[in-house]
Amino acid sequence: MNPITQESLELLKGALAKPSDALAKSISTATGLLAYDLQAPAKNLYPFVTPIRNVMPRVGGGTGSATNWRQVNTIMGSGFDAMGWVPEGQRSGQMSYSTSNKSATYVTIGEEDAATFEAISAGRQFEDIQARMTFRLLQKMMLKEEMAILAGNATLMLGTPATPTLSASGSGATLPTGTYYVKVVGLTLEGYQSSTILNGVATSKNVTGADGKGYMLFGGSSNISAEASQAVTLGQTLFCSVAAMQGAVAYAWYISNASGAETLQAITTINSLAVSVPLSTGNQSQTAITADNSANSSFAYDGLLTTALMPGSNAYVNIMPTGIAGTGTPLTSSGRGSVVEIDTMFQKMWDNFELSPTVLYVNSQELKNVTSKVLSNASGPLLRYDSPADGSQGEYHVTASGVVQFYYNPFAIDGGLRIPIKIHPRVPPGTIIGWAENLPIQYQSNEVPNVAEIKTRQDYYQIDWPLVTRQRQVGVYAEEVLAVYAPFAMGVICNIGNG
Repeated sequence: MNPITQESLELLKGALAKPSDALAKSISTATGLLAYDLQAPAKNLYPFVTPIRNVMPRVGGGTGSATNWRQVNTIMGSGFDAMGWVPEGQRSGQMSYSTSNKSATYVTIGEEDAATFEAISAGRQFEDIQARMTFRLLQKMMLKEEMAILAGNATLMLGTPATPTLSASGSGATLPTGTYYVKVVGLTLEGYQSSTILNGVATSKNVTGADGKGYMLFGGSSNISAEASQAVTLGQTLFCSVAAMQGAVAYAWYISNASGAETLQAITTINSLAVSVPLSTGNQSQTAITADNSANSSFAYDGLLTTALMPGSNAYVNIMPTGIAGTGTPLTSSGRGSVVEIDTMFQKMWDNFELSPTVLYVNSQELKNVTSKVLSNASGPLLRYDSPADGSQGEYHVTASGVVQFYYNPFAIDGGLRIPIKIHPRVPPGTIIGWAENLPIQYQSNEVPNVAEIKTRQDYYQIDWPLVTRQRQVGVYAEEVLAVYAPFAMGVICNIGNG
């Protein structure tokens, strides 16, 4: 062996056996020579809430382009409909029927995702990239389906709002002196969910599919109203209101101190607005609104809320009065532990169709408002406390706060009905939705077991697309329609002021 090489080896062995103090002191965590403590798999920190989809019946067997049914609306007796008297030995007249044909067109709902080969390889020992991708893809598709069931809109066109009504009064506001110009746009629930002050009102969007082909979706906004103007002096508040639009759950307000230069300043869930501070800048211009973009007639089906709000649906609809601009009309306490507007809805649904909702869906705002109306001084203290029989945990325990979980409806067969009040993340402030999930027994529910159901031509299916690039492409789809057999079994209270 080369003596120099041997000498070098000996020196190396000595250094490793007895490292110098200088070398030992030079190594620290700052060198970055550390393990990476990565917890696997990835944490899914996004909400996945689909309560209506979870309980909505799904019925397969669909064929063709639509599901069709014929319904008997009324059975009418001969003579006076409420009288069955017949003379001795004679025959009664013949009864008659009111019938109608109904149909609901199948549409496709879906979502796609992809993972590159490199991502799949790099994710080994962390998580199964392909499996997790498909899992999240299905969840996202179901979230979109939840919105479709609740608020899909194929047929309800909002049109153009009326010209806003303006006034100015009061003192103490900081809105500068000047003449202000206002326009307004109505929003469906889809439009409300898709619109923000930062990004503007959703109008239409060209979508390029994973196959490279494009299509257009409409965002759920009405056309823009005509312009109104109002002079304001320093200290006054500008009050704006517009005639409520059936089908709108929110309104977008465009304001400027120059005619034709309005920009988006606010989105409200009542049909009015109060402006007391200087206008913001850099927001969407009113020129972005050029048409009524309310509905997707070619791609969508009508959801529960849209079906109920459709003129002529026979659903109970209460659009609360405008009230004070910027404040609206809040719910009213009955003074006996209930809410006047909800009581009225229950009574009207019974008087007109002899049925009751079985669930109420509300926003967090309305859950608080209903609770405050029910738990008033007039209704008496309704705190509950539990005291253990053995006294082992003290004298008593009181649970503070809380909300109303159930609402009792006396207008129902067999002594009334306890109706759960459920919070829903997609129901907007200012709206309460009542839904009878099942018809009562007097409707011969074996013939119409579901007030509404998802009728499927092809239920959820996954497509693993052929490899054309170095990535795995996956789509999850369903071919379905929401068939609402009894729209009159729904009730809506909207345009509710907060308070």
